[in-house]
Amino acid sequence: MIEGISAITLGTHAMASAVAFYRSLGFDILYGGESASFTSFRAGAGYLNLIAQPDDKHWSWWGRVIFYVDDVDALYHRAIAAGWQPSTVPRDAEWGERYFHLTDLDGHELSFARPLRSAG
Repeated sequence: MIEGISAITLGTHAMASAVAFYRSLGFDILYGGESASFTSFRAGAGYLNLIAQPDDKHWSWWGRVIFYVDDVDALYHRAIAAGWQPSTVPRDAEWGERYFHLTDLDGHELSFARPLRSAG
């Protein structure tokens, strides 16, 4: 039986810039860093990893990583203050989450969400 996801690993062509991007959003670095070929951040009970890839390695839209956060709007404003341009503004979705999307510097789509409290 599958119990959960331990980690997501994303490729990057520029580790220093990628590390700065994720740190600016509040991810805590656990291993590696700007000059490493592999970096790991805490993401709740799991991990977000970055792995350096050669320039000839290309990828296109592959999906989206969804992170639950304690305050969607606060993280949205933090991203804006850091100079990032989310592709959506925070909104309440019909499936019961508040979310916004942001693409990282390597083209990976991220979603930051929080379940909506049920009425009643």
